[in-house]
Amino acid sequence: MQAVDVMTPNVISVDPGAEVQGIASLLLEHGISAVPVVDNDDQVLGIVSENDLLRRVKSEGDKHKSWWLKWLSGNNPVDYVKSHGRKASEIMTPDPITIEEDEPLYSIAALLEKHGIKRVPVVREGKLVGIVSRADLLRGFSVTVADTPVLADDREIREAVIKEIEDNTGLVAYRVNVIVTDGEVQLWGLVTGQEEKLAAQVAAENIPGVKSVDNRLGITPRGMSES
Repeated sequence: MQAVDVMTPNVISVDPGAEVQGIASLLLEHGISAVPVVDNDDQVLGIVSENDLLRRVKSEGDKHKSWWLKWLSGNNPVDYVKSHGRKASEIMTPDPITIEEDEPLYSIAALLEKHGIKRVPVVREGKLVGIVSRADLLRGFSVTVADTPVLADDREIREAVIKEIEDNTGLVAYRVNVIVTDGEVQLWGLVTGQEEKLAAQVAAENIPGVKSVDNRLGITPRGMSES
């Protein structure tokens, strides 16, 4: 399996000028834990995560720190911008590691481990097309070994299921991940009710070539994000 077989497509992103408050609202509204920052050509400039936002909250709490503690900790211009910035370009982690769609799962896992990161953007010709998180990797590993080839038909089925969910069910498509192995579909992710869970299953069952559907979607209140 490769990145293209497990990645979350149609990624929500922001531009460099996006305000911090708006980014926080975006994460809460869509139940996600980070957003890529992209330019007008969808080139990935950085990532803003929950940790970046929490750094600002921590900074607010440090305003009343004793003068001698401030003196001991020193002043760093980079840290200051990170903790006081108001725009995505000021608080983001810049120049993030990215991968291509054909990156093998075992290689992605090693990359996340080596750099201590939770997710990595997927690009095609330099443009953002998806994101692979640790959860996506686990889903991929749960259905097949890393070096098992994925048939072209399976990728076509995956694309068709994702499109059907996005176009016709009313679900937030990026919160449902689809894994296809030899025509057998697994649905992963979080939805907000039994109706959404059933709608995703029916969408998958109606795609030609689907042999079975294993619906592992979880039901969770709105606003809960996946790390």
